[in-house]
Amino acid sequence: MEAAIVGEEQFTQKQIYSYIRNHRPDCRMEIFATGEELLAAGQKFDLIFIDIQLEGINGIETARLYREQQQEGLIIFLADTREYVLEAFDVSAFHYLLKPIEECKFMQVLGRAAKEIERHRGQREEIILVREKNRSFTIDKNSILYIENRGKKVEIHTVGSEELIEIYATMEELTRKLGEGFYRCHRGYLVNMAYITEYDSDSITLNGGETICLSKKKHSEFVRLYMYYHQREGGSVV
Repeated sequence: MEAAIVGEEQFTQKQIYSYIRNHRPDCRMEIFATGEELLAAGQKFDLIFIDIQLEGINGIETARLYREQQQEGLIIFLADTREYVLEAFDVSAFHYLLKPIEECKFMQVLGRAAKEIERHRGQREEIILVREKNRSFTIDKNSILYIENRGKKVEIHTVGSEELIEIYATMEELTRKLGEGFYRCHRGYLVNMAYITEYDSDSITLNGGETICLSKKKHSEFVRLYMYYHQREGGSVV
């Protein structure tokens, strides 16, 4: 998780930084004194804490401009009064915290925010962006049957379609993008384990009857990971 803290009050900055560091040590944080600094950075954050009272453009306007740059990111406003609550939610604020900030309340809000971020991240990860010549498009990763290495290009084979998607990419790059549920069973193949129907010492059979290679060196690792995947997805191993 990546968070931004925007405000000129050093006490509040340090307080929020300390609360997050103590309870979410994996979170990466950046501090900005003004809204202009946040916007100039041009970075994407999962979570943004913005003090409404800022020098220059205020917190509400900062959030509005940030939304124009990019829609993603949960925004939590910090304020001394409830005066700006309605304006805050006009820019889709996740929460509105009153100062002084109580640690217990802060951690409740942070916990809810973390769950929401994970939920959205899981939804986004079902879609991958690919580039082909002069165009970019998305593919639902659940529709991918397997990927075949073709030198500087790869061929993406999808379920229920005879049309191949050919793009410039490396198998290493796609292995990282697709993550769990896909396995590099051979230097030439990356397979979606959801569609495996059978395997032996050197091959894997997929839904529809297609067969791809399984490296003998990877056979033991493949069997272990496939059994784990199958059990995790609610299947049984006989």
